[in-house]
Amino acid sequence: MKRGDQGPKSTFSTYMAEGDQLYQKGEYVKAIESYSTALILQPDDKNCLVARSKCYVKMGDSGNALRDAEASLKEDKEFFKGLYQKAEALYTMGDFEFALVFYHRGHKLRPELQEFRLGIQKAQEAIDNSVGSPSSVKLENKGDLSFFHKADEVKKGRPKGLIHPLRREMRQQNQKTPKSEKTAKQLLGELYSDKEYLEKLLKDEDLVKGKMRDGERLQDLILNCITYLDTRTEFWRQQKPIYARERDRKLMQQKWNKTRQNPPSDPTRFVLKSLEEIDAALTAGNAESSLKKAREVLKSVQCWSEEVVPNKKEVLGNLHSCIGNALIDLGKMDRALDNHLKDLDLARQCKLPEAKSRALDNVGRVYARIGKFPQAIDAWEEKIPLASGGLERTWLFHEIGRCYLELKRHTEARDYGVRSLAVADEIADEKWQLNACVLVAQSEMKLGNFKSGVAHFERALDRAKVLQDDPARDAIQKVT
Repeated sequence: MKRGDQGPKSTFSTYMAEGDQLYQKGEYVKAIESYSTALILQPDDKNCLVARSKCYVKMGDSGNALRDAEASLKEDKEFFKGLYQKAEALYTMGDFEFALVFYHRGHKLRPELQEFRLGIQKAQEAIDNSVGSPSSVKLENKGDLSFFHKADEVKKGRPKGLIHPLRREMRQQNQKTPKSEKTAKQLLGELYSDKEYLEKLLKDEDLVKGKMRDGERLQDLILNCITYLDTRTEFWRQQKPIYARERDRKLMQQKWNKTRQNPPSDPTRFVLKSLEEIDAALTAGNAESSLKKAREVLKSVQCWSEEVVPNKKEVLGNLHSCIGNALIDLGKMDRALDNHLKDLDLARQCKLPEAKSRALDNVGRVYARIGKFPQAIDAWEEKIPLASGGLERTWLFHEIGRCYLELKRHTEARDYGVRSLAVADEIADEKWQLNACVLVAQSEMKLGNFKSGVAHFERALDRAKVLQDDPARDAIQKVT
């Protein structure tokens, strides 16, 4: 909606919520308008700057996307949402090396977030696709920032400058060959005829001498358009390993029914690639697409013999897990539970501890979401001996404790909270220290141990301030 020149008429949170809703609908221009109005009220709000940056990325305006992302990091260089958005903006601009630097920096700060892992993967593939084999590039870590150096330069002791290969490669590739033109035609699709038309216009000497109403020369305008299309061709070519082209998708669809009965030449590779695509779709927030793909692959694998797929039951368990997770995101809990229980049954049949741990994790999640806390506790307590790593254990103890708290079994809730806090202290995870302290504090207050409860609330408040978690801080202050 148009705001006019009278200034904002509502609150910051209202405009933020409006922008979020418009972004989800794909109305990016209107979303930017809402976020911009919110920023008039709170000019330095980093979450709002990131949200507006995401809109600019969707619209292809990578310059403004980068500016907003950098502004979100102005006061807090370790703001992980800002780091991710800066990496995304740089990736969209084609600066894959610098994008990789910030994906790595974010992954170092928040290793549990899959977005950074996927970002590292796609940036590395794009770099590999533009400069050749990764064996010619060495990643050198200096503090919290990483730089790329040619491996042979490091060995010979020559100066270690940043590599900027993309533009050099593009200049070399601008020398047309039949093969490169064929590739460009495939990648640009309908836009390729526009590129040809612009190139013909450029040969009209009388036309290119003309000027637009604003004084811009037609020659400059045409050259800018051609350069843009060339840049897009290169960018799409490098993205090819991550995002398949429309042509490939249509060919895959045509072959799909045949694939169900006749497995591909390398079934293992097919299954692994499919699982990656299913996971990537879910991570990107596209649960429907993830669910559809998982069901299709499940039907195919069910038709294959164990000679084709020796670990068929393990693969089926993985696919039931993927289907269950997508159904959770879609709010279809009964069907999600059914798939996770199938995953658990297959894991027990095959005696696969990691698969069993995964299935128990998900079964517990579904039970907790639908309010069946005793069943959630049973699943998660069975998982305890299978939990690996401090982060998984502190989360698991905390979730079991929360279930006991919901059941008003405050002693058990406190005991699991203490266990969660002990592990969080071991791994120095401030976020889980905060969560565990709140759980212990709530349990102690219910048990009448007010001194201990207040002490844990105070520690939780300190963690919330360090983490800049304003909602948690406000909630704790209201309780205390």
